[in-house]
Amino acid sequence: MNRFDPAESLTPIPAGASVGGRAGEYGAILFDGTQLRQADPRWFDPAQWGERAQRVDGSGRGGAWFIDATHGPCVLRQYLRGGMVGHFNRDLHLWRGTRHVRSFVEFRLLRELLRRDLPVPQPIAASYLRRGPGYRAWILMERLPDVRSLADHMADAPADAPLEQTGRLIARFHRNGLDHADLNAHNILFDGVGKGWLIDFDRGRLRIPETRWREGNLARLKRSMLKLRGTRDVAAVEEDFARLRRSYDALWSRGT
Repeated sequence: MNRFDPAESLTPIPAGASVGGRAGEYGAILFDGTQLRQADPRWFDPAQWGERAQRVDGSGRGGAWFIDATHGPCVLRQYLRGGMVGHFNRDLHLWRGTRHVRSFVEFRLLRELLRRDLPVPQPIAASYLRRGPGYRAWILMERLPDVRSLADHMADAPADAPLEQTGRLIARFHRNGLDHADLNAHNILFDGVGKGWLIDFDRGRLRIPETRWREGNLARLKRSMLKLRGTRDVAAVEEDFARLRRSYDALWSRGT
């Protein structure tokens, strides 16, 4: 996905210009020039927001904050490393050129999904700071109001969890070729009237809708549901997923 976007603006961050930067780091901010007149490096430093920044509980590796910004509620996320690598390198990624910067890739993917009328958060800006062969990255995006994750629904009232809606939602994204790299019950959100969204598209990409990667997405979601089952029987969660899968298959078979 390399569509030219005339609305994109890129603001350089000279060395030493970022308040939270490390010595010798420099970078850039990517944003929509039709929505913002300018972008500020301070947006990507939670400390600069003071009491208006609140760390997100249960945000995986801990790199997300809710921001009470003047232009509306936002989510700031830093791209952190996990697994064994994360024990000695929390936030540095190998530099492979601007077009491969993880925050820029996700920013552009979100904008493309919005162009396809898919329910995802509106990206506001993305940034990176580079020094030598490594870089750090952040993305700032719209915070969806009054939503709960599928994981929360299943923990509180599994019988009433929006499983059929989840199946149709995923089928809709798959029909548009979205391969979600981390499809789990925390990354599927619903509001009070049943509208659903997908979030967290790091390492996601658009592909030809082939069976292999679609099944991989669904298998990952099933593992997530089983992991979060608490005291429920495995058989009960298997039936929950079967409901979700029937709904997915029904929409997928329609070809829409």
